[in-house]
Amino acid sequence: MEPTHGEYIVVKAKDQGVQVIGLTRGHDTKFHHTEKLDKNEILICQFTDHTSAIKIRGKAVVMTKYGTMETDQ
Repeated sequence: MEPTHGEYIVVKAKDQGVQVIGLTRGHDTKFHHTEKLDKNEILICQFTDHTSAIKIRGKAVVMTKYGTMETDQ
């Protein structure tokens, strides 16, 4: 099987304690990775064979090739 070279997103925390959670692919969606960001930290995330979704909790700016958005929390 050829590896998936998925798209990237950039998450910049606007507050302390922003959580970025990777969710698995497959029949049952599960959490597989969690990162906690401090204010102004940046995390670059990639969708892969194992990661089908990324959940963000807290105030953050999210940058994708489709544009930039901010959480309302």
